[in-house]
Parts: sequence; C-alpha cells; structure tokens
Amino acid sequence: MSPFSDRVVILTGATGGFGQAAARFFADAGAHMVLSDLDPEPLGRFADEIGAKAEIECLAGDIRDPDLSQGLVDKALSRFGRLDIAVNNAGIAHGMATLPDTPVEVARKTVDVDLMGVFFAMRAQLPALEQRFRETGETGSIVNVASVAGVVGAPMLSVYAAAKHGVVGLTKSAALEYARRGVRVNALCPSFARTPMVTDLLDQPDGVRQVSESALLRAIPMARLAEVDEVIAGLAFLADPASSFITGQTLQVDGGLSAG
Repeated sequence: MSPFSDRVVILTGATGGFGQAAARFFADAGAHMVLSDLDPEPLGRFADEIGAKAEIECLAGDIRDPDLSQGLVDKALSRFGRLDIAVNNAGIAHGMATLPDTPVEVARKTVDVDLMGVFFAMRAQLPALEQRFRETGETGSIVNVASVAGVVGAPMLSVYAAAKHGVVGLTKSAALEYARRGVRVNALCPSFARTPMVTDLLDQPDGVRQVSESALLRAIPMARLAEVDEVIAGLAFLADPASSFITGQTLQVDGGLSAG
C-alpha cells in the first residue's frame, strides 16, 4: 500500500507545472486533496480530470490573502476530518533583470506571493497539524517548494532569490518550533526544470533581458534541465511519513548546481 493512501493533502499552485505533477502523484497514491490556485476555471477542470482517482476539494484564490490559507485548512478538516500533509507550491518568478532594473511593483508582488504566501499558509497549517498530533499522536508534514535560488545567489533574479531564501528561513525556523509538536517542515529546492515558469523566462517580451537555455545549462553540472518527475520524487521523499527524522532541511534537486 502507498504511504500516502488515505492521507489528506493541501496543495497550492495546483495547476502549474510542479503542482499538476504533484496532484497526479498524490491522486495515483490514493491521497485525498484540497487543491488551490488563482483561477477557479482551470482549477475546476483539472480537479475533474483527476477526480476519478481521488477525493478532491477545491478553493481558488490569491495566496497573498491569509483568508485563503485558513480556508484551505478549514476545507480539509470539514471534508476529511484531518490534515496530514501540506505542499506550499504556489509561486511566481519575475523577468530576468539586474536588481536596479527590477520594477518596485514587481519586487513587492514577488515577495508577497513567494514569501508571504508561504508564511500565511504555514500560519494556518501548523496549528491544525499540531492539534492532530496532540489528539492522536500522528505526525504531519509540510513541504515548502522553494528553489535552488533559496540557497545560492541568482544573478538577474535577485528578488526571486531573496524571497526563496526567506522561504528557507521560514522553513528552518518553523521546523525548530514544531520539532516536538509532531510536525516536520522541509523545503524542496529545485533548479531550472521544464515547467511553464522556466519557459516563460526563456521567452521574455521585447525590452526585457533574455536568457537562453544554453546559458542556464552552463550553470548546471549535469548540463540539462530537471524533468518534472525528478522534482516530484524529491517532494515525495520529504512528504513520506517514512522520512520521520528529517526536518528543517533543504533538498536541492538541482543537478549539482549548489555543490560548487
């Protein structure tokens, strides 16, 4: 039997590259899910597509709104009676530019989505996971999808890197706070993978600094982009109850990029 069978999972950014792959993985593994993303129409269509394999609830909204994160926890508890795993995956990247050329409004939005969105999510999730541990002794897991840009510098993506460094800091701090409260908190830090976020960076509009795939590959010792399934394997490892002594860690799925 899958270790995720009948587990209840919250997953944000569910219609993106990693989000869809993660949702399909958990559905195939027999989990129940509460899915979220910004636009309700594609979210609903995707939930319908995979709904034959899993019991699914949906709640669309902006991760910058703390009420959304609380609503996702409330849905998990009201529909399924518990929460076991939270995957905080929702995020954005800004166009590649030097720090002075990054517009202020873009910087603020990136921090609000990528960093504050994770803060709001964990602020709602941690009490629910702790309460379940106190009542039943069953532990829970949070996986924050950060980035290799959360552990190394990222030229031309300075604000994105700052936000993802913040996610790593939140992860480590929450892990220490909840290590004796039945909640593991870890960060997944992929490098460039074949997702829409990366292809959008490779296809910037006129007037924005562009980057080629070959330039990205030069930074990766394995000389290729990650495949989405390779990243999901790392996510599954961190979320798996068998990884019961792993907390406060960053798992770099990066082809060796951060080893240098």
